[in-house]
Amino acid sequence: MKSLLVLFSSLLVPLSTWSAQPNVVWFVIDDMSPSFGCYGETLIQTPAVDKLAAEGTKFTRAYVTAPVCSTCRSALITGMYQTSIGAHHHRSGRGELKIHLPTDVTPVPVQFQKAGYYTCIGSGLPGFDNCGRPVGAAKGKKRSGSQLGKTDYNFEWDPKMYDSHDWAERGDKPFFMQVQLHGGKLREGDEKARADFKQRVIAELGSATDPATVTLPPYYPRDPVILDDWALYLDAARMTDLHVGRVMERLQKEGLLENTFVIFMTDHGISHARGKQFLYDEGAHIPFIVRGPGVAKGTVRDDLVMQIDMAAMSLAAAGIAIPKTMQGRDILANDYQPRDAIFAARDRCDETVEHLRSVRTDRFLYIRNFLPQRPHLQPNAYKDGKAIVQTLRTLHAEGKLPSVSEDLLFSPARQAEELYDYHADPFQVTNLAANPDFKAELEARRSHLHRWIVESGDKGPESEAMYDSDMVEYTRKKNPEVEKNIALMKQWAKEGK
Repeated sequence: MKSLLVLFSSLLVPLSTWSAQPNVVWFVIDDMSPSFGCYGETLIQTPAVDKLAAEGTKFTRAYVTAPVCSTCRSALITGMYQTSIGAHHHRSGRGELKIHLPTDVTPVPVQFQKAGYYTCIGSGLPGFDNCGRPVGAAKGKKRSGSQLGKTDYNFEWDPKMYDSHDWAERGDKPFFMQVQLHGGKLREGDEKARADFKQRVIAELGSATDPATVTLPPYYPRDPVILDDWALYLDAARMTDLHVGRVMERLQKEGLLENTFVIFMTDHGISHARGKQFLYDEGAHIPFIVRGPGVAKGTVRDDLVMQIDMAAMSLAAAGIAIPKTMQGRDILANDYQPRDAIFAARDRCDETVEHLRSVRTDRFLYIRNFLPQRPHLQPNAYKDGKAIVQTLRTLHAEGKLPSVSEDLLFSPARQAEELYDYHADPFQVTNLAANPDFKAELEARRSHLHRWIVESGDKGPESEAMYDSDMVEYTRKKNPEVEKNIALMKQWAKEGK
């Protein structure tokens, strides 16, 4: 009898261990600002995300450390500033020259695996892709390329850090799941693709958003192309909400929801002329909602947080030690002290060279333009391929843009420093850097940013050799615009611009 009790107790130990460890689910959405009902968007309804907020904690001032996919994702998966690990240039390390993480930095999925977790990355809905469309997945295949979710990391990593595209085959293990959704990219493509998406919205949600009802930031003209695009973007938010709701319903039906720690966020703001790739609120401000065991319900927090915090808080929720070198913080810890400032950076995006840094405090946003002789909308094949940017360039050429659009989007050069009271000026239209009333604030933020650059080990501009290595990959597609832009980047660099 004693031996049986010992055996029974030994069987209970791993079961109690697993039950004490919550599952962890990340929703990471492409190209989307906080355009949800719980964040004040009134033109559309987003019941699933709103429910997440009601059942958890909503952060109103969450920002990315980099407003473009690969650099943001390189940061969030390590809990580190992308500038500290050398992964801050968009789609870098893809050529002959590679980027390797510092020896004391380990991707979060690897840390979960070492703790006994089953790691996966996909759509959260077996048989459906990141756009919510059926993929016809073959049974028994763990690694169908169409089912694995987006990674886009700028450093070398082992694909084995993900066990599968879904948690279904986890056995008795807890799981760490990254649900990667297409988000704002759902609306992109040529005219036919956009029309098809609109029809899909009508079929699945009953109606599409009326462009005439859209409210735009003050620096975008109410042109039909831009209004249509913004309406489709809001419909992309509705479709994203639908997908999120279905994943949450799946967790509920499988009896997993109450023991699952959920984070909902986006990898940067809306893809637009002053959004994605830029450090203003339109590009850097994101939704950030946390729900799960031990998380306060119906709570709203207004302190400054960053997307890299999701790494630290997820490890903490799973009972895994947070590496001492990790720059992200467990913002749910009982002893957590809110930050007085957060930082962000924008560097090369595709072929277009850029160097921007920012510091944001409770009231002010300070941006340093290290290449002020270049225009805001530098030539970039990716963004110039969008109908909205093409429309803006056409209106500019025809002299039909309002003065605020001309000043903010098409000035041939920029101020080296920008300072905004982003509470009083939510769209960051009025630069206070030259205003003598804000001289003390400007100098304080300038020093603050410089200190962070030094202390965080900001790697700064990439070498010409690394640029050339990565551009080999871009020129393989034989895109004349890309090749023209590369030549222009090199010319401007020689001219000291």
